[in-house]
Amino acid sequence: MQTSNHRKRKPVSEINVVPYIDVMLVLLVIFMITAPMLTQGVEVELPKTPADPVKNQNDNEHLIVSVDFNGQYFIERGQDKPEPVKVSAVGSYVGKVLKQSPQTTVLVRGDKRVPYGTVVELMTILQKAGATSVGLVTEAP
Repeated sequence: MQTSNHRKRKPVSEINVVPYIDVMLVLLVIFMITAPMLTQGVEVELPKTPADPVKNQNDNEHLIVSVDFNGQYFIERGQDKPEPVKVSAVGSYVGKVLKQSPQTTVLVRGDKRVPYGTVVELMTILQKAGATSVGLVTEAP
């Protein structure tokens, strides 16, 4: 008679994580490539200043009003491509938003080539609409 040296194999209870690591790295690369493309807004050349960023005390929504080089006004609030609006529409829209949610932060993005008076006029309109404080958006040098 033959004796068999045939042993039973035990099942392996370890998880092979290599495929998960591969998928994670591919997703990381995809997100790194697409993240810069997700920035939305109006093309504005912001003035460069060495100011420290302002810390947001509470997680409010932001309402950004932009002025581009041509003096056109834009209201940015989550839409893909903001359309230019008239100055009177800026005041009424901001007033409605601030009445509905007074904790909304109002920020101004002014192109560095726009005359100073245009930005001051916009800030005056925002103040009349009910904005108690207005932040100015700049870029670090």
